[in-house]
Amino acid sequence: MISCKEATRLASLQLERKLSFGERLQYRLHLAMCIGCRRAEKQFAFMRQAMGAWMSQKH
Repeated sequence: MISCKEATRLASLQLERKLSFGERLQYRLHLAMCIGCRRAEKQFAFMRQAMGAWMSQKH
């Protein structure tokens, strides 16, 4: 199983590009067992949404 450090890297990377099948599989398996990384994934999604809203207000 991948480490939390690697799972966090994949969580960030998936915001930039589609993960490969192997990356997605390893990441999802890790998330199934790690609440901390599930929380980190939600935080990344929230930050992306908040930045998008902030950027749309600036323009």
